Amino acid sequence: MSIASGIVKSVYQDIRNGVTAPVRLAKEIRYTINGLQEGKIPPKWVAWTLISTAGAAALVIALMFPIYWIATMAFNPNASLFSTDGAGIIPTVIAIENFAWAIGNITVPQTIVVNAPLIGELFQFPVPAIGGEMVFNGKAIAGGEQSDFLGYFQNSLYVSFWTVTVAMSVVIPGAYAMSRRSFVGRKKMLYLYILLTQIGGGLGIAVLIALYAIFSGMGWYNNKLALSFYYAATTVPFNTWLLKTYMDGIPTSYEEAAIVDGAPSWRIVYEIIIPLSKAGLATVFIFIFLAGWMDYIVAATLLEAENFTLPVGLFALIDEFGVPWGRFSAFALMFGMPIMLVYFFAQRYIEQGLSFGGMSG
Repeated sequence: MSIASGIVKSVYQDIRNGVTAPVRLAKEIRYTINGLQEGKIPPKWVAWTLISTAGAAALVIALMFPIYWIATMAFNPNASLFSTDGAGIIPTVIAIENFAWAIGNITVPQTIVVNAPLIGELFQFPVPAIGGEMVFNGKAIAGGEQSDFLGYFQNSLYVSFWTVTVAMSVVIPGAYAMSRRSFVGRKKMLYLYILLTQIGGGLGIAVLIALYAIFSGMGWYNNKLALSFYYAATTVPFNTWLLKTYMDGIPTSYEEAAIVDGAPSWRIVYEIIIPLSKAGLATVFIFIFLAGWMDYIVAATLLEAENFTLPVGLFALIDEFGVPWGRFSAFALMFGMPIMLVYFFAQRYIEQGLSFGGMSG
């Protein structure tokens, strides 16, 4: 089974488990009631389960309440941060004007073109039937106005894609080499990686000034691909160390058996190490993706308006006289939605990856 098919199968199982959760809950409740009636389940166990469940639910509600409040403002066309006009625990006004403003008009392109940096157009194919048709008229719903959200989204997706691609192409072989190979300077390089994970943020303004000077001098200013390479470089030390630590927990007996069978090194990595490192790879993928998706300071310094990413575009909504909280909230929710989806489907892998253990045996 390939890695892609394994991911698809895992996502399918997560969706299926979520859909069937009410059925399983009903069965557990029925089993508990029958156990109480027959005396097989002590009442104090049930009481403790109810109390702990209620406490966990209260904690989740407290943590999720700010997001809920932002959602109520997003659906309120006249929202402000502290106003109760149309907002509240149960909102009295629900409208989609703010989301329509953020999305704008969505038109299906007549032709989809795939380009690659430094190469140009790779291929293109037409969109039959609905090509060129408008499928959502958000501008009309929002009263003739629309944001640049879709443009910012495309920019963020472009930057994040190349950040992940470049960083993973360095992190995976680097982590494997650090974990499985012995070479001159290996220990010093490991210490250097640890050092590089601890510096950077504290340099603050000095780094921004240096980055601006370098990017401007090299002609990379307002270049999304160059920004992606910078993000990738900043994520390599920590994530290489994290994935290397995870690979250390994978028994070498699997590789030894493959070597006896005559498998080359690249096949050992592709068919043994990478599949057994899914949890670590998922964790590293999330951290690298967030570096390209969430950064504001560097993107605001090195990009101009037409290439702004979502964090910069979101901050651009704040003007001198105030903040349009309804539109700001809708923009923010749509900005955070991909992150929530990624975390939802990858959470079990992230938990395993952060435990720093590949497997037992």
